[in-house]
Amino acid sequence: MHTFDRSIGGVSMANIKSQKKRAITNAKRQALNVSKKTEVKSAIKKVLTAIEANDAEAAVKAYNVANSVLDKAVTDGIKKKNYVARQKSRLSKAVNSIEK
Repeated sequence: MHTFDRSIGGVSMANIKSQKKRAITNAKRQALNVSKKTEVKSAIKKVLTAIEANDAEAAVKAYNVANSVLDKAVTDGIKKKNYVARQKSRLSKAVNSIEK
C-alpha cells in the first residue's frame, strides 16, 4: 500500500500532465457551478419570503433580481430552460397575488 497521497485540494490526481490540469479545472468549475446554483435558490427564496411577509414592493424587487439570476443560469447552462420558465411563471403568479 502507498503512503503517498496523489491529490491536490481533494482532487484525485492522474499521472498524465493534461489529466492533472483537467482534474484541477473540473474542481474549479464544480465549485463555480455549486455557487451559481446556490445563488439561484437564494434568489427564489427571497421572493417567497417577501411574499409570505405580504410586502409587495420587496417582492417585486426580489422578483426582478430572481428573473435576472434565472436567465443567467440558463445562459451558463446551470439550469434548463423549462425549469427557469416554470419558476418565473410560478413566482410572477405569486407576486401578482399579493393584496395591494
